[in-house]
Amino acid sequence: MTDINKRIRELVQHAYDKAPAIQSLMDEAGVAPADIQGADDLAKIPVLRKDSLVEIHQANPPFGGFLTIDPDDLPRIYISPGPIYDPQPPPEDPESMLAPFKYIGIGRGDRVLNTFMYHLTPAGILLDEALRACGATVIPTGPGNTELQIMMMMALDASGFVGQPSYLMTLLDKAAEMGMGAGAVPLKKALFSAEPYTPSQRERFEGEYGMKTTSAYGAADLGVIGYSREGAQGFCIMPSIYLQVCDPETGAPLAAGETGEIVATTLNKSYPLIRFGTGDLGALAPQPAPPCEGQQLLGLFGRSGDAIKVRGMFLHPNQLQYAVTQFPEIKDIQVVITRIKNRDVVTVNVELNDGADGRGLAEKLTALAQQAARLRIDAVNFVEAGHIKPGARKIVDEREWD
Repeated sequence: MTDINKRIRELVQHAYDKAPAIQSLMDEAGVAPADIQGADDLAKIPVLRKDSLVEIHQANPPFGGFLTIDPDDLPRIYISPGPIYDPQPPPEDPESMLAPFKYIGIGRGDRVLNTFMYHLTPAGILLDEALRACGATVIPTGPGNTELQIMMMMALDASGFVGQPSYLMTLLDKAAEMGMGAGAVPLKKALFSAEPYTPSQRERFEGEYGMKTTSAYGAADLGVIGYSREGAQGFCIMPSIYLQVCDPETGAPLAAGETGEIVATTLNKSYPLIRFGTGDLGALAPQPAPPCEGQQLLGLFGRSGDAIKVRGMFLHPNQLQYAVTQFPEIKDIQVVITRIKNRDVVTVNVELNDGADGRGLAEKLTALAQQAARLRIDAVNFVEAGHIKPGARKIVDEREWD
């Protein structure tokens, strides 16, 4: 803990000196750098919510006053809903970021299907970099094109897979339909992210197909936060992140083992986010299991806010409100998310204003969702007046994870 206290003390001083946004947030809370001498003192700094981060970025574009290095030294810049322009800071300890990949044995001789998207969002390229740093050869397939992915997997003898577990289920189901069972599929290593990794999926991948697997927990603003290891419930936390679990209302840290909002502090001085509220619910282990070298997060237990992750992307209620402002025909809108055969299904219920004409509106909504949230809508239903109850949640998650 001595080391983490020193790192946090130095981080806060550096951020206060170099990041105007951090200085402003601390000054407003009446907190000086000298007040933060270690991890326990972080609670003096208010939790930074995603909505507040969006507002700060929009008031001081393009990086909100959080970046402490010359923007010309950034290798990449991404975009996430808000919009927020996410800088990719150079990693302070590149080797430590390879731990999830080395855990499943990724190295020279592995050919890995990387099925994450490569544009706009960081997942595809960042994981590509890590795979190559481990010595692997990357097959940058991106999402979709399942039959083509299977053809490449077989022709190139791909031993690794990176992507969502539901997509690997889809890929294996399709391969089985094509006459390729577990004995024929060459995949032996898999890293998942962006959605829950269920026990039944693990049983299939590890039991039936003999794979070594891990699930990574991450966010566009923070990068990889932690990853799963055999013998440790939940996730072992990366050394680049310090977690607290806090009361969602007050931001006060909770005791280990108690469930609350996961609040993260990045230890990268180039783009420091201090006490960033992820909106996820979780609990920290009182004593980390031996496989974890640092903190252990016992699991993800839902969302404290209204944002929901769909197909690896967050959908925010304010994005729905934006849609209402764009189309005067709409009185109210609600998204219902279900799950059919390993696939998220997004249905939009639309209540029109009296006398409004909804012709062509479904196509416009679908195009707006793709543009603003990079989310494909499966169906648009025009519902009767009163179907969407006043005060009802704008995003209803009806998915069941076995």
